[in-house]
Amino acid sequence: MNNLTFGIDGSEDSFGYYETICGGAGGGPTWDGTSGVHTNMTNTRITDPEILERRYPVILRRFCLREGSSGAGLHPGGEGIIRDIEFCLPIKVSILSERRAFTPYGLEGGEDAKRGQNLWVKKTGRTINLGGKNTAMMDAGDRIVVMSPGGGGWGKPNLTNGSTSKSGGGKVAKAFMGVANGTVDMIQSMGESA
Repeated sequence: MNNLTFGIDGSEDSFGYYETICGGAGGGPTWDGTSGVHTNMTNTRITDPEILERRYPVILRRFCLREGSSGAGLHPGGEGIIRDIEFCLPIKVSILSERRAFTPYGLEGGEDAKRGQNLWVKKTGRTINLGGKNTAMMDAGDRIVVMSPGGGGWGKPNLTNGSTSKSGGGKVAKAFMGVANGTVDMIQSMGESA
């Protein structure tokens, strides 16, 4: 679970934003983990970058898979993600996340995945680890970098046949494969089909 909120309160220009951020799913007895997905959370979807930057005073500097965050195994876990958001004005930011202190564990001999990490990168260059749960008043030019945990591997890695590696090898998809090309295209295609 990775929940991020930011906003301004107590003024005429108040607003708030809330998002859930994906991570890596663990591998299992007959499947490899999936990268960059929500696990144990339903009915949520992250805002498209174009919409996020248009409606809020932020710049999405980076949103990608977190290479090397998954646990190796006969069925490796999926990779977590990196989400780096820069704020364009002073703002209150809160993070509520798990698996920052304890690793996502592997099962049946599978290896643990990497823990997540939440960093406050100040415009001066100073970096502060926010831990799993925190609220901070950030300045314009400051960033929050959320690195979500990967998924644990399942089963002892079988390195003799090259089926896996420390980061899940070729068994885990390394790119997001969306059903549509984003919300704008999906809405447009829905309108065209009506």
